Amino acid sequence: MAPTYDHPGERAAADPIRLLAIRDAPLSLDEVFRAVGDDAAGGTALFVGTVRNHDGGADVDALGYSSHPTAEAELRRVAEKVVADHPVRALAAVHRVGDLTVGDLAVVVAVSCPHRAEAFAACRKLIDDLKHEVPIWKHQRFSDGTEEWVGAC
Repeated sequence: MAPTYDHPGERAAADPIRLLAIRDAPLSLDEVFRAVGDDAAGGTALFVGTVRNHDGGADVDALGYSSHPTAEAELRRVAEKVVADHPVRALAAVHRVGDLTVGDLAVVVAVSCPHRAEAFAACRKLIDDLKHEVPIWKHQRFSDGTEEWVGAC
């Protein structure tokens, strides 16, 4: 679906993909939110994934994320598809790698669009496709001494 605009002569930004990163440092909600600011956007949707203290009925003590060297390129491919399919004014996505603790931000994505429904749909597509297609793996260590790897793809 091609982007639609509310005003004659209105055009999308040259590159609506404003921020993409895989980082080993703490993530910032403010940075991601600022990256998707756009005067023509009436709706901004932001998703934050945090490390929780349980998974599948087991207590999580610690976890780490690792990524394949192609992860940022795959993240860009996913972002480009969201931009192509939705009227995105601006998009940002960052994912953390390395060792994290309960409560840490693991992923932050945001999308701004002309209207809220479009922003919600684009943001949901972005996080769902990121989790399914970008080669980032989670290594969980549980309180009972077991551990598991969970892959994105």
